[in-house]
Amino acid sequence: MNDPPQDATELFKNIRQSTSVELRLGASSLPGLTKDEMARYGRHLVLHEIGIEGQRRLKASSVLVVGVGGLGTPAATYLVAAGVGRVGLVDGDVIEKTNLHRQVLFTESDVGKKKVLVAKSRLLKTNPNVKIEAIPVRLDSSNALELFSRFDLVVDATDNLPSRYLISDACVLLGKPDVFASALGFDGQASVFYSREGPCYRCFYPQPPPPETVESCENAGVLGVVPGIMGSVQAVQAINLLLHNGSPLIGKLLVFSGIDSSFVQIRIKKNPDCPVCGSNPTIKKLIDYEQFCGTRRQSDDSNLDIDPVELKESMSHGAKMILLDVREPYEYEICHIRGSKLIPLGELSKRLHELEKDREIVVYCHHGNRSATAMNLLRKEGYTNSRNLKGGIDAWRVRVDPTMRSY
Repeated sequence: MNDPPQDATELFKNIRQSTSVELRLGASSLPGLTKDEMARYGRHLVLHEIGIEGQRRLKASSVLVVGVGGLGTPAATYLVAAGVGRVGLVDGDVIEKTNLHRQVLFTESDVGKKKVLVAKSRLLKTNPNVKIEAIPVRLDSSNALELFSRFDLVVDATDNLPSRYLISDACVLLGKPDVFASALGFDGQASVFYSREGPCYRCFYPQPPPPETVESCENAGVLGVVPGIMGSVQAVQAINLLLHNGSPLIGKLLVFSGIDSSFVQIRIKKNPDCPVCGSNPTIKKLIDYEQFCGTRRQSDDSNLDIDPVELKESMSHGAKMILLDVREPYEYEICHIRGSKLIPLGELSKRLHELEKDREIVVYCHHGNRSATAMNLLRKEGYTNSRNLKGGIDAWRVRVDPTMRSY
């Protein structure tokens, strides 16, 4: 397949033909600007690439931001400040203290509140002219197509593989651009996956890696400013797509290093055999993405979970179980359950010989996600008497040992 076209005029002609009716409106049909908006966007209006017509086009546009975290908060902030007429925010999570070093829309007093509700309130103070839809749900295969169909493009500000595959597939099926970014450690990546002009996410990553090898911000850390940089890149990409400006990151991966402050672009080829966007697609509807990525539990049986209070009672009665901590060493130093054995999730598959198969094993991490992945691995390898501590060590702290340090 040839590289994506370099002619920006032809590229955006195709985009105009394939995105929503709002983006195809002629200048006479675009909404006007109020006196307040003329003053607010004054620095936009003097830009040749935007001007009054471009600002009116932004006002007629809509963007859905999926994930209101380290990437989503800066992306949404700049989209709202820029005057995108309607911005949707999708996230089912609440604000945690560990979010505050990078999710700059939130403050200490917001901990425990719904992210989308707090974000909407703050963003309306930034620009009351924009309509903001707070959607406090978890995105999944049952609601993605309906949600995406109501917006011109989607900003993928999520932090997990199932969501990235889901968002990309949904955008392919609807013919919408997927403005992607990720951040981990000191590094970030960004691209625009738009199957009508270039590759989709599956072209880039045809198969997900084993879940035990995937690092996250929780276990690998992230420099707070890096998601801010990459979320800002996403806002730039979205605005340029809406305005039909420049040369977007379609067929290109932008790689940022916070260590040496470098940006590098890498070409991504469209895969003609891609099962979603290829010549003969075999995936024509959304699938179970947790199962596809190997992150779903083998069974929904509640017996695979153990409640913190139940675990405490079992320990008090002398149960001879193995408490397996699959967090990172630095997390173990902050706090751990007395008598537990530390094997980080990334090392577990190589250290299974350290565990006895005939013993009951209770696995825990910070909030219960990594430990669920570890439990799946253990059960596949014959450790059938393994259970997951529901809510992780954070739930243990809240319900069993309030004196334990939190992080």
